[in-house]
Amino acid sequence: MEEIKEAYEIFCRTTEMTLGYDQVGDLFRAISLNPTCEDVENALGNPSKEDMNSKTLNMEEFVPVYTKLITEFTEGTFDDILEGVRVFDKEGNGTVMGAEIRHVLRTLGEKMTTQEISACMDGQEDMSGTINIDTFCRYLLEEKKAE
Repeated sequence: MEEIKEAYEIFCRTTEMTLGYDQVGDLFRAISLNPTCEDVENALGNPSKEDMNSKTLNMEEFVPVYTKLITEFTEGTFDDILEGVRVFDKEGNGTVMGAEIRHVLRTLGEKMTTQEISACMDGQEDMSGTINIDTFCRYLLEEKKAE
């Protein structure tokens, strides 16, 4: 709890020591949680866009939000990631085209930057530009654990 309090204090931008709703996701990510924007909004009670930009939380209000997020937030398992990537295995041979995965990472869901995609894909493609799904998914989980 001390780490959370310290992170909270770093992210506070008011003299009243309150945290903007729009900063909650950044704070969670700073303490090595990686919730989606949807997870954060759910933990905050699904506020409107206006509320996200204007409402604030004090530390006492933040703790239940944190508790809700860590209770309900579950990161993807190997099988979840594998299932998601297998959708792109059109030939059913356990491989996907690297270009297709890059496109998906750049355009769908919480979009990744070119630098993030390059770091994720580095060394994963063979000479023909294909990726072994099983190896790629294991690599993603290992990278996630290393964070």
